[in-house]
Amino acid sequence: MQMDSIDLQSLRLAKELLEKPGLTARIAAKIGAPVEKGLSLLPDKMQKTVHKAAEKSIHVAYDLAMRTVPPSNDKTSHNLGHKLAVAGTGGAGGFFGPASLLIELPISTTLMMRSIIDIAQSEGEDISDVDTKLACLEVFAFGGLSTADDAAGSGYIMTRAALSKAFTDAAKAFLGKSLAEESAPIMVRLLSSVASRFQLVVAEKAAAQLMPLVGALGGAAVNVIFMDHFQDMARGHFVVRRLERKYGINEVQTMYRELTI
Repeated sequence: MQMDSIDLQSLRLAKELLEKPGLTARIAAKIGAPVEKGLSLLPDKMQKTVHKAAEKSIHVAYDLAMRTVPPSNDKTSHNLGHKLAVAGTGGAGGFFGPASLLIELPISTTLMMRSIIDIAQSEGEDISDVDTKLACLEVFAFGGLSTADDAAGSGYIMTRAALSKAFTDAAKAFLGKSLAEESAPIMVRLLSSVASRFQLVVAEKAAAQLMPLVGALGGAAVNVIFMDHFQDMARGHFVVRRLERKYGINEVQTMYRELTI
């Protein structure tokens, strides 16, 4: 089927969102400082904290958000409300410093998951469907373009391909079951795979909040950028999925690769 001009433009916009610079570049542009230096200076102890916080956050967000967001036919997403909510948690995190990451990040990530679900529904996804629930979780694996992501072999299509088997296995394992059965080994492995990619972005956020000019106010700003980043990833992802349902996965992904932005 020939893709019409409106859908082609939607795909182009989705690629612009999904392949735009990652969190480090966005934060640096806003606060006017090279966050990359902060990344290289993160102490080993802090890196372990980032890993632990990312893993914990994915588990908490996935469980809580999926249980508490009701199905909706609303075709608009409420991005601003979610940004305001994470500004509050970011402000608290900025005030108390990096030590608060284990407490602040699960709350912020849950708010982001709720926003991702909201965006999914606005693009026609059925959040009661296991495949959609897994697709919401998948968003946390998308980092945009950054040095860390390139090193991890990222890029939107490449990331989806890398995680494809894990998500397919999870969908089969949980068909007809509650997705909240985290004790299943296959789900633990899937969450760990997503968390390992998510922690790259969390490290960028932590590095920014370690910088001297970032206090409570800066922490709120960093969190808003953090939310904005994943809202963009979610919007692009669910636009691509909407077009895949209409035209077929191979056709849309081929067109995605060919588009220049």
